[in-house]
Amino acid sequence: MGDVTKMLSRPGADAHPSDDMDARLGQRLYDRYREPLDLPHGWNETLDTIFAHRSVRAFLPDPVPSGTIELLTAAAQSAATSSNLQPWSVVAVEDPERKARLAALAGNQKQIIEAPLLLAWIVDHHRLSQIGEELGTPTDGLHFLESFLLAAVDTSLAAQNAVVALESIGLGGCYIGGIRNHPAEVAAELGLPPRSFALFGLTIGYPDPAARASVKPRLPQKAVLFRERYGSLEGGPRLPVGYDARLRSFQREQHMPERDWSQQASQRVRGIDSLAGRHVLRDVLHRLGFRLE
Repeated sequence: MGDVTKMLSRPGADAHPSDDMDARLGQRLYDRYREPLDLPHGWNETLDTIFAHRSVRAFLPDPVPSGTIELLTAAAQSAATSSNLQPWSVVAVEDPERKARLAALAGNQKQIIEAPLLLAWIVDHHRLSQIGEELGTPTDGLHFLESFLLAAVDTSLAAQNAVVALESIGLGGCYIGGIRNHPAEVAAELGLPPRSFALFGLTIGYPDPAARASVKPRLPQKAVLFRERYGSLEGGPRLPVGYDARLRSFQREQHMPERDWSQQASQRVRGIDSLAGRHVLRDVLHRLGFRLE
């Protein structure tokens, strides 16, 4: 695609509308990878929303508009779901005291307190179990790991649909994996029935324009995209060339501590001590009613 910065600096009078759209897409892709990426498709509003995604952790105090929760739920329910089982639910939390208690359980994350809305996304086998009881039909299939995995996938697909929707109307959000630090306590706080589990949270609100934020660069596509068969790292470079430097550049711009991605990622998976207490998750899930056979 060439130098995106130069493309965007062309005089507007000489630009064709399709050139402007290609330049917009090019800029979004450049922000995402910090290097040019040539794609054959032009820009549109959907792509713009997706490529502009960033986590928002600083919010204005303004409440989300009336009907937002219902809108995001409709977007979530428009996502794919295996066999139309729809094995998830979502709990909307706006009460400041409840958000404060959940924030404490999720690692004392200030953004949970400051965001006007927290959505807790629930792997929900309780509803299917109830339906089976009402119909007198066994639900033994829910006891297997596959069923839990299916529900976790469907819950994630639904939540991501909601994220695209909220960003398209000017809101921002951030996933909260820390909600799994104390899953039994979170279940009690949310009043979850047996065989249901808070997979993650999602803070939502209007981004604070005073807070420094930008699109975080991702791994180059050659590190994640393979054709026909998974590419082998044997005999080749194990670290994506140049990515650590690009991420450090982003961190420097955002006045963040500089740290290589390779170091950060390796530390995050180094052992039990890096899992924030989640190494006991299987046992907790058993206590919540998931057998995971």
